[in-house]
Amino acid sequence: MTTTGERAGVRVRSEPGLGAIMGERRRLIDLGYRLLGSLADAEDVVQETYARWYAMSEREQRAIESPGAWLTTVAGRLCLNQLRSARVRRETYVGEWIPEPLPEPTEWISGRSGPGGADPADRVTLDESVTMAFLVVLDAMTPAERVAFVLHDVFRYPFGEIAGIVGRSPAACRQLASSARRRVRAARSPAGPGGDRAGVVRRFRTAWEAQDIEALIGLLDPDAVAVADGGGLAVTHLEPLVGAERIAHAYAEIARARGERATFRECTVNGLPGLVTELDGTLATVFAFEFAGDRIRHIWAVRNPEKLRLWQSA
Repeated sequence: MTTTGERAGVRVRSEPGLGAIMGERRRLIDLGYRLLGSLADAEDVVQETYARWYAMSEREQRAIESPGAWLTTVAGRLCLNQLRSARVRRETYVGEWIPEPLPEPTEWISGRSGPGGADPADRVTLDESVTMAFLVVLDAMTPAERVAFVLHDVFRYPFGEIAGIVGRSPAACRQLASSARRRVRAARSPAGPGGDRAGVVRRFRTAWEAQDIEALIGLLDPDAVAVADGGGLAVTHLEPLVGAERIAHAYAEIARARGERATFRECTVNGLPGLVTELDGTLATVFAFEFAGDRIRHIWAVRNPEKLRLWQSA
């Protein structure tokens, strides 16, 4: 149990146990992934956050009234700095940049954790705030907007605490979150029937395997957009494909070129139905989708092998 007392006129708390401190790890991973769109980067941020905690003396640790809030503040600032530097790095990135896709947590494989799979604390909680469509909208925000919005609207942090992370007034943080909220509303798919998303993906896979262009067009929104991310490490189309017909013809050509070497598997990507393709038994691409009713509005194809480490043995 944590207690509060007075020592030399300073309000202190007894040292929190290791379990309580490490119990924050899952929440910090959740926060880092939503802010950075990369589990690898989120893990690095969390590792640095804990390194800073344990670099403090026992007295300094006891003087922190809420270790969880302290860890969140440090992680938030590290993410903000990384987001700012990422904008510079993206200028040299080859092609489009897509957030790192996540499989079902039960399928996660981690080289660090051996045959038992990934540490449960490293598994991101899958909900609406980690769908690929949501992450892509987040990525279009300014770093300050993204941090203010995610901390307030997703993690329910008050603007007074967010101000200390972003380095702006609570009122300014409120405006940042409001601006981000407008971006999210503007990017949402048009209202329509929910549809059977898994069924749409299944029919898309069947039509793609059959190279049935007409069926593919019928499953795509007329203004659908397909984006691919190879990062210069895998062959893919560098510019987005726009329009159902263009996408259908391009994907049919991909199926023809790969022939019997390619296999397709339905799976869950960031909490929604998706697809994985393999070439000669080796994972090649993870596909995430956004749906508008019973049609596909967006396709995100991730081929950069550095973003597919969790999928290699899934």
